[in-house]
Amino acid sequence: MSENTAPEPELTEAEVSEQKAVRLAKRDRLNELGLEAYPVALPITDTIPAVRARFGDLEADATTGVTVGLAGRIVHLRNTGKLCFASLQSGDGSRIQAMVSLAEVGEENLELWKDLVDLGDHLYVSGEVISSRRGELSVMVKEWKMAAKAVLPLPNMHNELNEETRVRSRYLDLIVREQARKNVFARAKTMASLRNTFTQLDFIEVETPMLQVMHGGASARPFVTHSNAFDMELFLRIAPELYLKRALVGGIERVFEINRNFRNEGADSTHSPEFAMLEAYEAYGDYNSIADLTQKLIQDAALAVAGSHVVTWADGTEFDLGGEWDRISMYHSLSEAAGVEITPATSVADLQALANKEGVEVHLANHGKLVEELWEHFVKDGLTRPTFVMDFPVETSPLVKEHRSIPGVVEKWDLYVRGFELATGYSELNDPVIQRERFVQQAALSAKGDVEAMRLDEDFLKALEHAMPPAGGMGMGMDRLLMAITGLGIRETILFPLVK
Repeated sequence: MSENTAPEPELTEAEVSEQKAVRLAKRDRLNELGLEAYPVALPITDTIPAVRARFGDLEADATTGVTVGLAGRIVHLRNTGKLCFASLQSGDGSRIQAMVSLAEVGEENLELWKDLVDLGDHLYVSGEVISSRRGELSVMVKEWKMAAKAVLPLPNMHNELNEETRVRSRYLDLIVREQARKNVFARAKTMASLRNTFTQLDFIEVETPMLQVMHGGASARPFVTHSNAFDMELFLRIAPELYLKRALVGGIERVFEINRNFRNEGADSTHSPEFAMLEAYEAYGDYNSIADLTQKLIQDAALAVAGSHVVTWADGTEFDLGGEWDRISMYHSLSEAAGVEITPATSVADLQALANKEGVEVHLANHGKLVEELWEHFVKDGLTRPTFVMDFPVETSPLVKEHRSIPGVVEKWDLYVRGFELATGYSELNDPVIQRERFVQQAALSAKGDVEAMRLDEDFLKALEHAMPPAGGMGMGMDRLLMAITGLGIRETILFPLVK
């Protein structure tokens, strides 16, 4: 829409209701005439994208002698005397013009067209592929059929949909807005790329339970439900981690899953209560090798979607996902930014004093939580390139192996891109004795009111006691990966987001 073009007024509720009544009457008339408003099948021979690919370079006023039968949604309609025009749109946004003339279809069919066909209808047309005098690729219609009658009108195609409409009525968004369609295809290409990269590296895809008797694998508040069949409390999973590690115990040494997680927490520009998550585990790897894997997965996805490691976001900004990404120490980078040395031995009192000075509030503060909150306050917003933030406090990472050379630290990283956490990776804790101790510590936090703390999972500990090989593991939100590649907000990257 031009900057100088004022938006056209949308229909009022009364006008929509009136149009619906008129369109329902047309539906009834189509059925009465035996023309079927919603036929089961149609003699389609071609698609709009295929016809455009074959004849897109046709010169103005040219003919082909080729007859096609295709269907699409009417997004533009102009009825003028003996010649009518409609623009048919396919699901990917490709369009072709349908020309309906008195000479080709006869007076009766032309009048039926004018009386019964509306914007938004799905229509089948059959005829010769031609180019109009203005050079527009067209079908000179010999026959037309209603494919599906729209009883509600489309939004004005010349106006931008507001965000509320885009999110609540995504089907309308997909019809009228090219970016919405691009988002769907970008997500599909990303998923295919991830699976292709994993296949090349001999990873196996599995599925683990959505309903769990014990929530774990992450620090998050779960959704709680009840099974009538088993008369027991169940949880929608917050992470698949503990089941994927059971697969490692069982001998599936390179395993991944892409599926839904559910966390009963706040919703904002980077968080959704329901989201798609990738987790992967590599036996005999560690947090360094899994960082290498994560970088490759993301860079391969960028290539699949954008054709380059330099992606262009929706606002036109270019962002470089290429090259080797920075790896920085959490404690070292925090110390530099805060101007005071902070180590795993720094006391809670000193950390709390710094937090108070900076106005950083920390709920149920311990050393680890204070360090992480202070790091976000001092360092996070200054990151411009994709960056792995390495070596976290042990208190906040109950499933991670202790650092091989730095006491009080675990071998964990968080990957930051575009100012938000995109992925996290570990050298996985596989000592069942230490894991039990960590679970007991988490249970103590839960007793103090920490709703995100994990529970003691005896079944998982039993699996660990059968020996899980050393491993690197990672988790990455698919919605956030799309945000990193496209520059969009989370509600744009989810096809049908949960809204209040």
